[in-house]
Amino acid sequence: MSESSSTHSTQRFDVILIGGGIMSTTLGAILKELQPEWNIALFEKLDGVGQESSDPWNNAGTGHTAYCELNYTPRGTDGAISTDKACGIADQFHVSRQLWSHWVKEGVLGSPRTFINALPHISFVWGEKNSQYLRDRYQAMRAEPLFSHIEHTEDPDTIGRWAPLLTRGRSVGTPVAASRFQDGTDVDFGSISRQLAGHLDAQGVELRYGHEVSGLSRGSDGRWEMKVKNTGSGEKISASARFVFVGAGGGALSLLQASGIEEIKGFGGFPVSGQFLRTTESAITQEHHAKVYGLASVGAPPMSVPHLDTRFVEGRRSLMFGPFAGFSTNFLKSGSYFDLPFSVRRHNLVPMLQVGAANTSLVTYLMKEVAKTHKKKVEALRDFYPQAHQDQWELITAGQRVQVMKKNDAGKGVLQFGTELIASADGSIAGLLGASPGASTAPSIMFRLLERCFPGQIDAWKPRLENMVPSYGRLLNEDPQLLNEVSRSTAETLQLDP
Repeated sequence: MSESSSTHSTQRFDVILIGGGIMSTTLGAILKELQPEWNIALFEKLDGVGQESSDPWNNAGTGHTAYCELNYTPRGTDGAISTDKACGIADQFHVSRQLWSHWVKEGVLGSPRTFINALPHISFVWGEKNSQYLRDRYQAMRAEPLFSHIEHTEDPDTIGRWAPLLTRGRSVGTPVAASRFQDGTDVDFGSISRQLAGHLDAQGVELRYGHEVSGLSRGSDGRWEMKVKNTGSGEKISASARFVFVGAGGGALSLLQASGIEEIKGFGGFPVSGQFLRTTESAITQEHHAKVYGLASVGAPPMSVPHLDTRFVEGRRSLMFGPFAGFSTNFLKSGSYFDLPFSVRRHNLVPMLQVGAANTSLVTYLMKEVAKTHKKKVEALRDFYPQAHQDQWELITAGQRVQVMKKNDAGKGVLQFGTELIASADGSIAGLLGASPGASTAPSIMFRLLERCFPGQIDAWKPRLENMVPSYGRLLNEDPQLLNEVSRSTAETLQLDP
């Protein structure tokens, strides 16, 4: 399948990756391991990789294991706690751990400390109703092999030992509850993206930074053709590929729409911006060693679940709280205010209007968030850290999230919180829409892409995929022995002993 670069005006590749985040770099590294002879190019409009949603300050960096994110374990109408979504996400994060471990052993990734650190994950609530929910969640989760090691307490002194900032200065008498997993992590997806890009460069992949793809169409020979502009010099080039992956974050929707594939019809995007409070005061950061998630406010989207997190970025320890949601019509942090209006098409107008009509509470919530002052944001922080001082926290702007709007089975427009893989019927082009759990499950998403887009090669690739990820094709929650083996092995390789 490999073709060398053409001497003609159009540069020809086997694979073109659009966007330089964790998704494209992950797929590129996997493909180079499976088919080292394939000719691959990556186009990124910024001057480096991992600068949008993969940047550590543009995302929560949790390493979504569904350990502490309460929106993944909803209470159903029958009163029971559902663990299905949590199990799926946790299983996928174990796939990520396995692939990263493989790449550490192979020298593709450097020291684990440059991108992942052990960090307990804690769910924390207050009030009797919320405490009862967390109690029921604990009982439901401990029955699952993936979560059998969960700890739970409603004792303020124990919670204070787990995370001192949560209880110090809190009024006595208010019921509190917390669940904890000792084997959680903090992940810097920007670092992983940069290290994978360095590996791709060494493997001969053409990395074109400062190059923006402005058009995407199917050629008469079946290849995908695109116009690419050097944002610095203004020079324009043409490129084509047999397979294209659109991993451009919020920019993926417009490119997939430009491709004209049937599968993108009816899809729209709803952008949500975010901010975090951050402190680097060592007196504070040294006393909190955990990611602590609470419950979302009424009307808030799942992505706005408040959390007080320890972060490790470039070897420096910080503490962040948020996110505080906002609204902006641009789909990327570096995007245009015209991104939203220009994304409206005849085929997605009605679903988008239906989403707007059905989510007035969300719009109201976002407007209230936009109006919040710094003082009000610190007051929200004090729900988690009662003794927080306003002058010790700075406000930083996070990345843009574009939530998926799509038609449901009944043909009605709905807002979807999650990640959506879009692929053409013939598998020649694929792209990714949506947000969390996103980066944390990138390897699983890319394996799913391989299965959908390369059905003719997947059987031949399977032995190598199983070498990369021993649990490939199996669910760890259904195989406790394999789960224990994988957990121990990856913890050792990634230096994740608590």
